[in-house]
Amino acid sequence: MADNESGASGIGWFLAGLGVGALVGVLFAPKSGAETRSDIVAASLEAKDKAAQLAQRSREQAKEYAQRGADQVNEYVDRGKEYYEKGRTQWSEYVDKGKGLVEEQQAKVSAAIDAGKEAYVKTTTEPQQS
Repeated sequence: MADNESGASGIGWFLAGLGVGALVGVLFAPKSGAETRSDIVAASLEAKDKAAQLAQRSREQAKEYAQRGADQVNEYVDRGKEYYEKGRTQWSEYVDKGKGLVEEQQAKVSAAIDAGKEAYVKTTTEPQQS
């Protein structure tokens, strides 16, 4: 970000310096009016060309920064998807493990109930010894 701000202010300072230099040149130049005007026109055209070049470089740099940003966003999105899938897989494993534990406990409870029924039947059907 600091590069963008210094680049934009750098262009402004360049143009300001160019203007001040042209003004000082006009004031101290021992030339005729026609020569001075043609020099001003030439300097203006040169400044225009340099400004166009700087603008083009700025556009290219902005495109590069935008592409870098898009690449980084895509990288973060891919990483997020990866973490999501990893979490989802782990969650499925835990759910399956939990189901297995529940089924195991259910089998133990059923076995205990069946054993209790058998013991009840055995004690109620056997003749009582007195």
